[in-house]
Amino acid sequence: MEERIVDVLKTVYDPEIPVNIYDLGMIYKIDVQEDYTVEVDMTFTAPNCPAADFILEDVRTKLESVEGVKSANVNLVFEPAWDQSMMSEEARVELGFD
Repeated sequence: MEERIVDVLKTVYDPEIPVNIYDLGMIYKIDVQEDYTVEVDMTFTAPNCPAADFILEDVRTKLESVEGVKSANVNLVFEPAWDQSMMSEEARVELGFD
Protein backbone atom coordinates (compact mmCIF):
# COMPACT_ATOMS: atom_id res chain seq x y z
CA MET A 1 0.00 0.00 0.00
CA GLU A 2 2.84 2.41 0.76
CA GLU A 3 4.07 2.10 -2.83
CA ARG A 4 0.61 3.13 -4.12
CA ILE A 5 0.62 6.04 -1.68
CA VAL A 6 4.01 7.22 -2.94
CA ASP A 7 2.78 6.89 -6.53
CA VAL A 8 -0.24 9.09 -5.82
CA LEU A 9 1.88 11.65 -3.93
CA LYS A 10 4.02 11.95 -7.04
CA THR A 11 0.95 13.33 -8.85
CA VAL A 12 0.73 16.35 -6.51
CA TYR A 13 2.52 19.51 -7.63
CA ASP A 14 3.09 22.95 -6.23
CA PRO A 15 1.65 25.14 -9.04
CA GLU A 16 4.83 27.24 -8.98
CA ILE A 17 7.32 24.35 -9.22
CA PRO A 18 7.40 21.78 -12.07
CA VAL A 19 8.40 18.89 -9.75
CA ASN A 20 6.09 16.76 -7.59
CA ILE A 21 6.02 17.24 -3.82
CA TYR A 22 7.46 13.77 -3.12
CA ASP A 23 10.58 14.32 -5.23
CA LEU A 24 10.92 17.82 -3.78
CA GLY A 25 11.35 16.16 -0.37
CA MET A 26 8.26 17.79 1.12
CA ILE A 27 6.90 14.47 2.48
CA TYR A 28 8.57 13.72 5.81
CA LYS A 29 6.56 10.72 7.02
CA ILE A 30 4.03 8.22 5.70
CA ASP A 31 2.45 6.01 8.34
CA VAL A 32 -0.26 3.47 7.49
CA GLN A 33 -2.17 2.51 10.65
CA GLU A 34 -3.69 -0.93 11.28
CA ASP A 35 -7.16 0.49 10.54
CA TYR A 36 -5.88 1.75 7.13
CA THR A 37 -5.84 5.37 8.20
CA VAL A 38 -2.87 7.14 6.64
CA GLU A 39 -0.89 9.76 8.55
CA VAL A 40 1.37 11.98 6.48
CA ASP A 41 3.71 14.68 7.74
CA MET A 42 4.65 17.19 5.08
CA THR A 43 6.11 20.64 4.76
CA PHE A 44 6.41 23.38 2.17
CA THR A 45 9.46 24.90 0.56
CA ALA A 46 8.45 28.18 2.22
CA PRO A 47 6.20 28.67 5.27
CA ASN A 48 4.14 31.33 3.48
CA CYS A 49 3.35 29.19 0.41
CA PRO A 50 0.36 30.85 -1.32
CA ALA A 51 -0.90 27.48 -2.59
CA ALA A 52 -0.74 25.75 0.82
CA ASP A 53 -4.47 25.12 1.25
CA PHE A 54 -4.83 23.83 -2.32
CA ILE A 55 -1.85 21.48 -1.99
CA LEU A 56 -2.93 20.11 1.41
CA GLU A 57 -6.44 19.37 0.12
CA ASP A 58 -5.02 17.78 -3.05
CA VAL A 59 -2.80 15.50 -0.94
CA ARG A 60 -5.66 14.45 1.36
CA THR A 61 -8.08 13.82 -1.52
CA LYS A 62 -5.57 11.80 -3.52
CA LEU A 63 -4.51 9.74 -0.48
CA GLU A 64 -8.15 8.88 0.24
CA SER A 65 -8.55 7.76 -3.39
CA VAL A 66 -5.96 4.98 -2.90
CA GLU A 67 -7.65 1.60 -2.73
CA GLY A 68 -7.77 0.37 0.85
CA VAL A 69 -7.19 3.75 2.51
CA LYS A 70 -9.97 4.48 4.99
CA SER A 71 -9.02 8.10 5.68
CA ALA A 72 -6.01 10.38 5.52
CA ASN A 73 -4.64 12.94 7.96
CA VAL A 74 -2.15 15.40 6.53
CA ASN A 75 -0.07 17.17 9.16
CA LEU A 76 1.75 20.33 8.16
CA VAL A 77 5.12 20.53 9.92
CA PHE A 78 8.07 22.89 9.67
CA GLU A 79 10.63 20.89 11.65
CA PRO A 80 13.08 20.17 10.24
CA ALA A 81 12.99 23.16 7.92
CA TRP A 82 12.96 22.14 4.26
CA ASP A 83 16.07 22.78 2.20
CA GLN A 84 17.34 21.80 -1.26
CA SER A 85 19.28 18.80 0.06
CA MET A 86 15.94 17.01 0.62
CA MET A 87 15.18 16.86 -3.10
CA SER A 88 15.63 13.67 -5.10
CA GLU A 89 18.32 13.53 -7.76
CA GLU A 90 15.60 13.76 -10.43
CA ALA A 91 14.20 16.94 -8.87
CA ARG A 92 17.66 18.50 -8.62
CA VAL A 93 18.30 17.84 -12.32
CA GLU A 94 14.83 19.05 -13.38
CA LEU A 95 15.29 22.32 -11.50
CA GLY A 96 18.88 22.81 -12.69
CA PHE A 97 20.62 22.35 -9.32
CA ASP A 98 22.97 19.64 -10.66
